Amino acid sequence: MDSKYEALFTPWKIGNVEIKNRIVLCPMGGTSLFGWMEPNHFDREAAKFFLERAKNNVGLIIPGIAPIKDTLGNRWLYKNKKMFRELKPFMEEIHATGAKLFVQLTAGMGRSWAITDHVAPLHKNPVLRTIAKPIIDTDYQLASPSALPSRWDEEITTRPMTVKEIEEIVDAFAKTAALCKEAGVDGVEVHAVHEGYLLDQFTMEYTNKRTDQYGGSFENRYRFPVEIVQAIKEACGKDFPVSLRYSVTSKMKGFRSGAVPGEEFTEVGRDMEESERAARYLQEAGYDMLNADNGTYDSWYWAHPPMYMPQNCNLDDVAHIRKFVDIPVVCAGRMEPEVGAQAVSDGRIDAMGVARQFLSDGAWITKLIEDRLEDIRPCICCHAGCFNFCSHKGHANDQDFFDTCGLARCALNPETMQSRKYKITPAAKPKKIAVIGGGIGGMESAIVCAKRGHAVTLYEKSDKLGGVFIAAAAPSFKEKDRELIAWYNREITKYPIEVKLNTEISDVSALDADEIIVATGAVANRLPVPGAERGVEAIEYLLGEKEVGDNVVIVGGGLTGCEIAYDLYLQGKHPTIVEMKSDLIAVTGVCLANSSYLRDFFNANKVPVYLETALKEITADGVTVADKNGKESKIAADSVILSVGYKSRPLAAKGGKIHVVGDANKVGNLRTVIWQAWDVAMKL
Repeated sequence: MDSKYEALFTPWKIGNVEIKNRIVLCPMGGTSLFGWMEPNHFDREAAKFFLERAKNNVGLIIPGIAPIKDTLGNRWLYKNKKMFRELKPFMEEIHATGAKLFVQLTAGMGRSWAITDHVAPLHKNPVLRTIAKPIIDTDYQLASPSALPSRWDEEITTRPMTVKEIEEIVDAFAKTAALCKEAGVDGVEVHAVHEGYLLDQFTMEYTNKRTDQYGGSFENRYRFPVEIVQAIKEACGKDFPVSLRYSVTSKMKGFRSGAVPGEEFTEVGRDMEESERAARYLQEAGYDMLNADNGTYDSWYWAHPPMYMPQNCNLDDVAHIRKFVDIPVVCAGRMEPEVGAQAVSDGRIDAMGVARQFLSDGAWITKLIEDRLEDIRPCICCHAGCFNFCSHKGHANDQDFFDTCGLARCALNPETMQSRKYKITPAAKPKKIAVIGGGIGGMESAIVCAKRGHAVTLYEKSDKLGGVFIAAAAPSFKEKDRELIAWYNREITKYPIEVKLNTEISDVSALDADEIIVATGAVANRLPVPGAERGVEAIEYLLGEKEVGDNVVIVGGGLTGCEIAYDLYLQGKHPTIVEMKSDLIAVTGVCLANSSYLRDFFNANKVPVYLETALKEITADGVTVADKNGKESKIAADSVILSVGYKSRPLAAKGGKIHVVGDANKVGNLRTVIWQAWDVAMKL
């Protein structure tokens, strides 16, 4: 192991519990040991996930939130004694690896509860809400300190939580923590004065307008989390560690409005001055550790940083707050091991928190120890598999039910939290398989087939592997995408895969193969407007095939168009976005953390955005557009980039021995491409 990482592999203590190294597997929604959306139970898929990572040298594991009261069925967690009996032997397995584990318990989400498009109409109808209450009590799930606007649905106002409900939650924390301790759990984490969840809403003056003992003064606003830790300590003893998930600052300009890095703004949530006081106050109340970053759901990209956010984006704020406490402080948020190790060595933080890298590669710590960094499959911060809660104008959260119930999967690694569905099994009969197309879908198909024992030949018409993803990875902020392409190129060489570059296949029937996988991707849509030939295709811009001027109109405000606009702004150019829909990135599958960053960035930096606007013509000096009422206007521009989507380009129709995968089958994203490659390759 490189000496620069050594500080991460020194022991430390949380209370009296010693942790063998300073890498913390941070909690992620969907990885709860007690289930996620379904009624609470001992979740064996999550248990398998954590045990594999424990065997791969993680120091402290904190599974995802366990609602103290079921989302479905409304049962208190502590009522299921069988679940805790099943937890005990699992804890013995964890301890045999040398790892420690804290269970994270949540009081709830309040206004941040990600109500979906399917559930929102139910909540808005008083009759349906009452009928559904025994199954899903939306009124309880949305209960907040005060009447507040839902983060996800502008038409919903939450109700204030009653004192009796608060007291029941405090009691439930104590009872559940005692059962965790009895099962051998090393500590619990209270979720959360963090990310704008329920307890965080109580602590912030902006969201707490109560006039009882839980509102008003600083002490009253922090009373709820204080009573929780005191109750846990009373039930479990003062030596039983209790961590707190904590946001140092809120980075919040208002409801549904966050502050991007470098922006000057007025903090309406918890500012640094209050945080200095709060951190010390919470330590004095009994908390033994702060598991810290920044942000709320209104500035979600701080707690769930997409690729646009800087690496180690929360480190300076977390390191600052550590000066005001004597308990350990963990920092999370796109942390790099080298930077984390230096921060630990310098005494700025006590440990480095990592979450989604454990989804894409559960053995990354082992590979770091063994100096095999090039073998680590990087997390690209896409959130497409792990947390694709998506929201745009007119939609609360249009994520489908399958995704709502299945968080913490991985776009790049289908086996993560889906080990029963996606797994490598030897082929019953090894075959000769031809894969046409060397993009991500083709490479993934080839690797899975080769792992299963097939003889694979991969054909790529260009001189390099990567396909259209090479263009997608071109912007400066896509360094992890470029690392992923490099990872694939190395991974391909580990298996008996014959790669034929500069080889275009036009007739699949001429191939000597038992099975043929077609992964030829998609082609850009063309707009039938006058002057379309003047436009620069998105892929031409991204690959540097065509230069653009200083003032650039981007036609299409989907994810690609917005990323191009962001890239242009970072270069010092002046982008303008024209989009036909009523919002930017108005699509299913793009996490709100990602989309809201781009929307907030354009707003903060005054990037012109024309919504509900159609392109009519591209001229020599700009474009002519029409608004939703048909009124035409002109926008001056040196260049026009067209980013209006793609259509499939299969070389051959599927059927018989021909299997079409990825965008060649149906245009999607990296997750749909990779998962479908597995769906096909596992059956051959």
